[in-house]
Amino acid sequence: MAVEELTGLVVATADKDPLVGLGAVAQIRAEETERSEEVLVRRARNNGATWVQIATALGVSKQAVHRKYRGRRVFGDRS
Repeated sequence: MAVEELTGLVVATADKDPLVGLGAVAQIRAEETERSEEVLVRRARNNGATWVQIATALGVSKQAVHRKYRGRRVFGDRS
């Protein structure tokens, strides 16, 4: 997420209309959570974690992790 977009969303959280603020919070949560997960998956792979270990940590199946990250260049990928 670009700094300008994030800044706009943070400002929107203080909007007079709480529904506008809630919408901004939901968008920040969704986008930043996905970005953080991708970074941590890459770090885990670089540290030697298997896809099974990553899937277990995320509480999903190995197949779900493969579907989500298939085709992405995750460093340390040994399949």
